Amino acid sequence: MSTKTSFVLARFTNRNGTPSWRISGWLHGVRIRRNFKSREEAAVQKSVLEIRAAQEAAGLRQTTTFLADPELREAEDAFRRLNGNSRSLLFYLDYALTNFREPQQQKPLNEAISEYVSSKQKECERTLLSPQQLRSIRNELDVLQKHFPGGSLSQLTPSNLKIYLERGNPALKTYCNRRALLSTFCKFTLQQEWRVTNPIEKTPHHRINYRRGSAVTLSAGIAKELMAFLESYENGALVPYFALCLFAGIRPSPRDGEIAKLRSEDIRLDTGVILIEPEVSKVRMKRQVTIQPNLAGWLQVYPFKPLKPSYVEYHRGKITKRFALTHDVMRHTFISMFVAKYRSMGEAALQAGNSEAIIRRHYLDLKSAAEADEFFGIRPERPVSLALPVAASLKKPAVAPRIECNFRRPAAA
Repeated sequence: MSTKTSFVLARFTNRNGTPSWRISGWLHGVRIRRNFKSREEAAVQKSVLEIRAAQEAAGLRQTTTFLADPELREAEDAFRRLNGNSRSLLFYLDYALTNFREPQQQKPLNEAISEYVSSKQKECERTLLSPQQLRSIRNELDVLQKHFPGGSLSQLTPSNLKIYLERGNPALKTYCNRRALLSTFCKFTLQQEWRVTNPIEKTPHHRINYRRGSAVTLSAGIAKELMAFLESYENGALVPYFALCLFAGIRPSPRDGEIAKLRSEDIRLDTGVILIEPEVSKVRMKRQVTIQPNLAGWLQVYPFKPLKPSYVEYHRGKITKRFALTHDVMRHTFISMFVAKYRSMGEAALQAGNSEAIIRRHYLDLKSAAEADEFFGIRPERPVSLALPVAASLKKPAVAPRIECNFRRPAAA
């Protein structure tokens, strides 16, 4: 069969003698022969056949459809993109209709932040989130809202967030902390179907090799000077706080640390232990800290009473400058001294609420046994008989009464 495609328009005389115009030729192997009354009709049909021939040569064909031209182009593009897939177009369409939800791209950023912080507040109330972490989330999102003062969530694009995260040329740890806090917020917006993508995933992520060395600690001599100073500072009001952190390793943050949640009844001088309940512990695990003999002496002279965080922070700032104290230096000192004295990493881990791996990595062989004996031998200079209630020590010291003495010169003999 011939596969040529050509058309000829010629005048033709019918059997009855009437003239007509005939188109004849081949359309991809199919013979075409049609008669028309006028040359104009024949010429139009010839053009149609030539277009049809060109379309079929290019893989196109004519069909009847109710779709508009843009819809036809979109359908054709969809089938081209499915080339090579085993599933049909209707399969993917059904999946999209079942699972896709139109995001609320116009959700105001301030409303999204407010709802996210409220959810984290509830987690904090259920002890699922620490107050310190909640404060970090609030602070970071306050900065985010100031950086993007108006508009919707749609402005949180990868490029905008990259500029936000790199503001102020931060250290890698600071950058990663910012990115982690924003990542949880963006995941929350996905769960609420306010967005369909997480823009933070397309921002740079940096890996940090943490190389922690030995923990920073105090020497026994500095610890002795510190406690001696505290006995005369504020009439000894801060002695229980520093004694518990230094000689028992209680975590020292006055607002959300273990010392801030510790109760007087948890300190059992009669049985020689301090009970750290799960709601007090940083790791939400109960533990018992043995009260060392010197700590028992400090707590007998200066009974523990909870203090206002603002009071502790104010005076601790002054003492920190005087003795160059870092945040956890007292806890580090206790752990290293305990390991040096008892040579038991397992017991030190139980006392401090850490793992043995952390004890071995940061606290082993930092102190000698002799220095540990000197450290745990630090005792108060004030005897128990002169102990003052902490509540009274917070008051302004009373002025000593004025004593007048009248001396008479003895009469002459």
